[in-house]
Order: sequence, then C-alpha cells, then structure tokens
Amino acid sequence: MSMKKESPWDVELHLAAARGDAKRLQLLLDSGRVHVDCKDKDGTTPLMLSAAGGHYDSVAELLQQGADPNSKRLTGTNALFFASQGGFADIATLLLDHGAIVDSSSIDGGTPLFVACQYGHYNVVENLIDRGANVNAHMKDGANALFIASQNGHVRILNLLLDHGAKMDATRTDGATPLWIAAQMGHDHVVKRLLKAGAKVDATRHDGATPLFKAAHKGHTAVIGELLKYRPSLGILPNGESALHAAALTGHMTVSRQLVGAGADPLLMNQEGLTPLQFAIRHSQHQVANYLKEKVRQRTSTR
Repeated sequence: MSMKKESPWDVELHLAAARGDAKRLQLLLDSGRVHVDCKDKDGTTPLMLSAAGGHYDSVAELLQQGADPNSKRLTGTNALFFASQGGFADIATLLLDHGAIVDSSSIDGGTPLFVACQYGHYNVVENLIDRGANVNAHMKDGANALFIASQNGHVRILNLLLDHGAKMDATRTDGATPLWIAAQMGHDHVVKRLLKAGAKVDATRHDGATPLFKAAHKGHTAVIGELLKYRPSLGILPNGESALHAAALTGHMTVSRQLVGAGADPLLMNQEGLTPLQFAIRHSQHQVANYLKEKVRQRTSTR
C-alpha cells in the first residue's frame, strides 16, 4: 500500500482496530470502502494496532480478511514485534501461524525476540525460540538478546537463552558484555548466573572499565560480592584507575570495605599518581578517607 493521505474510512478502521472492535472491523472491511492494510503517516496498519493492544479477536478478523502480518512501519516494526513487546503470546502464535517472519527486524536491528526479552515476557520468548528465532541475532550496536535480558534483570529468560546457545560474552560495539551491563545495573542474580556459566569476570569495555569497576562506581554491593568470588583484578585497569579508586571517588563506604577486605590497596597510584586515599580526600568523601587512613595506619604499624 502506498503512503497516501488517510481517508475518513481509514481513520475509522484504525480506531476500531485500536479499540479491539472486531465486529466494527468486519463491517468496515465488508463494505469495500477501505483496504485491510491501510496505513497512517507512520506506516501503522490496523493489524499492528490490534496486536499492540492485545485484541486477539480483532487480529484474527484482520488476518482472515487478508491482512499482511509482515507489513512494517517506517521504523521497521510490525505486528509480531508489538505483540511480543506486549507479552501477548496467543497473538504472537496466531501471527506466526499466518506467516509472520519470526526474526523480522526493525531499522535498528531489534527483533520480536529482543523486545520480549526486554520486557520479561518468558512465554513469548519461549514460543519465539521454539518457532526458530535466532538467539544470537544482534542489533546494530551489537547487543544480542542475552545482553538485553541481562540489562533488564530477567534471569529466567537468561537461562532459557543460554540453554539455546546464546553467546555469553558477545559484546556491544562499545565492548560491553552481558556481565558488564548486569553489573552496571546492579542485577546480582544475573551476575551470579553469568559467572557460574563461565562469563569472563574482567571483560573490559573499550573505555577500560571492568564489571567490578562499574559496580564499585555505582555502589552495587551485592554485585561486588558475587564478582569477588571469581578473583577479579583489584589493580590498575586499562582506564588508569582501580575499583577502589571508583569507590573512593563516589564515597561508597561498604564497597570500600569489601574491596579492601579482598586485598585492594589504599595506596595504589592511578595514572595521575593519586591513591584511593588521596582520591577520597580530594573529593571530600570523608568517611571513606578516614577508613582508608585507618587501614594505612594499621598496615604501617604492623611492619
């Protein structure tokens, strides 16, 4: 269909689809005044609207009337994308049964599987995988479905993806891995699962930050507890800092205790020649500074 200006009949069909009024859809389509795949200025069809709203009967009516399940908006999204995003497993199944392409992607590379992972719709993810969805497809920025699930803390979906061969250390274009993003977001249950599955604990983003560094910067103590079980680097990282420098900068007292307890050095100099203790003093993080001073004093007195 061309992107011509909408007629009043087009508008009415779109409204009926958005409301899930299957009877009105049938009447309008049977009148012959409107095409089942008429589009608005964004390329949205009635089928997309009904799928996005979770209106099963309307989706069924539109498909029976010949609606194209693979018609796309200007963004590249389609009815299956919206059904998956909304968690409507029955509608996703119906669309697939009518020929929807399981891995049809948007202009940024996102597939129905991606949005189902993003919003935590386990049943939809399971169904899409069973219907052949590629678990290792990735967006233009390199993020795969496992990355998306890790970012959003959906550990059940993460397990499902791993069971079906998802690449655990696949990186985004900036070098971030699923473990890295889970650590940044504070999802300790995801971090635990990824580490147990063999994720690289010191996988480094292009800016030189590791999962431990980012968790220390954010103050995610539970994440740090999981990471420390796998002996991450406590020394100077490729970004010129250590995880203890990050904790000192931001004043995370519990994190500082965790890191020092694991062997981090309060007097380790960064690329600028500053120690975590000096960092804490410079940035007026008095509680951390006093703690580090005491640790330095204790170490000096035992020599």
